[in-house]
Amino acid sequence: MTIQLTIAITHLVSRKRPTLVSLTGIALGVAFFLAVSSLMRGSERDFIKRLVDNSPHITVSDEYRNPQPQPASVLWPDGAVELRRVKPLTEVRGIRGHIQKLAFIESLPELRAAPVLVGSVVLTFAGRSEGVTLSGIIPAKMKGVSTIEEKLIHGSLDALAANPNGIVIGEGLAKKFGLAMGSVVNAASPGGEVRTLKVVGIFRTGNSNYDETQTFALLKRVQGMLDRPNRVNRFILQLDDPYAARDVASVIEGQIGYKAVSWLEASQDLMSVLLVRNLIMYSVVAAILVVAAFGIYNTISTIVMEKIHDIAILKSMGFHARDIRQIFLTEGVVLGLLGSLLGAGLGLGLMTLLAHVELKPPGATDLVFLPIYWGYDQFLLALSFAMASAVGAAYFPSRKAGRVHPVAILRGMG
Repeated sequence: MTIQLTIAITHLVSRKRPTLVSLTGIALGVAFFLAVSSLMRGSERDFIKRLVDNSPHITVSDEYRNPQPQPASVLWPDGAVELRRVKPLTEVRGIRGHIQKLAFIESLPELRAAPVLVGSVVLTFAGRSEGVTLSGIIPAKMKGVSTIEEKLIHGSLDALAANPNGIVIGEGLAKKFGLAMGSVVNAASPGGEVRTLKVVGIFRTGNSNYDETQTFALLKRVQGMLDRPNRVNRFILQLDDPYAARDVASVIEGQIGYKAVSWLEASQDLMSVLLVRNLIMYSVVAAILVVAAFGIYNTISTIVMEKIHDIAILKSMGFHARDIRQIFLTEGVVLGLLGSLLGAGLGLGLMTLLAHVELKPPGATDLVFLPIYWGYDQFLLALSFAMASAVGAAYFPSRKAGRVHPVAILRGMG
């Protein structure tokens, strides 16, 4: 133990009450920092997980990001004749050459893809009609890109694969129509095609609009109903790393030409809100530690004032200004370190307590727990903030102590 550390600890121990107040301030600041940041980051991760899990990481549609140029304008860009009111040819919409394009997408590493044909149909049951979205899927591929299998409360995607005339509906739609497993409904396409479908699965996602309007059937059946043989209009993708979605979408769009939208692009406004919320959160919790640092500043300033004569004697004995500064900076480091360790323990207790809090949101049927983030990085961040505040608070009194002129002080003693 160096002489500077010995003197620093002696100063702190001799002033027990101010030292304890400073330690308490830092400990409470670190504890509240951890409790608030773990709750905010936990809620953010929970929100993103729900957003990511309930929607594809990337959606490739049968659209182009920019309008395709007309052949005439490509051949004659400087032509003087302009054709207007030309009726375009009616064609069956869909992703052209989807088998080859899907093969390319599936060749990319760390992702899973599934073809989907999305259209609108009218369901009719017991005299009641309702327009819904019908998605034609391949159940085996859908399991790898969607959580719909986990959301099923009755039936399974395997049952859909085994029944060519099966349909999977949401719980909200089932209640609205009074349907149950095995019920038979009629589905009419915009072209007038009518099919009789049997309910082989019921899901509940918690999103009432989705549960009332989304349905699933086999891809071949939907292609026949919508008169789009061998066509799909969506590729939905899931990645091992959701945050790589933007780069992967750019690669896919550049290769196949069709518009590829990542979940990050589709949720830009929400991500901006989360960024602003995090800035506000860290500003508030950092302010708590800054306020706690004033206790350290007050304690060390008082010690400097009381020990001014001792500082003069030390300087007259050969201590340099940097040695004096080191003594009081060491006091700040000791207070910051001890307060951080106590605060980390207290913060861990608060986080455990918050993790056991049960809530029942309005309209929900199940209890939920507060989402808590347990990552070690927030502990390091809290300790870093606390140590920076403590050292910053000790710097100004230590600089004042280093500037003491021993001759003037000792003459005053005489």
